[in-house]
Amino acid sequence: ADPEKPLLWVLREDLKLVGTKFGCGAGLCGACTVIMDGQAIRSCQTPIGSVDGKAVTTIEHIATTPVGQRVTSAWVALDVPQ
Repeated sequence: ADPEKPLLWVLREDLKLVGTKFGCGAGLCGACTVIMDGQAIRSCQTPIGSVDGKAVTTIEHIATTPVGQRVTSAWVALDVPQ
């Protein structure tokens, strides 16, 4: 893959992890936020070449944790939009 390709598009297009969303494309809105080595980053502004050897956590994983499941349940109960 092109090392300059944004992590967002690798997640969505190549890995089919579509929970991380495209919003503004400038790293301002937070829709593309993922966790890399424990820090929140904007995946639309992070080239895949800078991710090698780092742990990336997406919303798909968060949703499988007890806290994530409680948040998801609350969002559904309150009919929270994405």
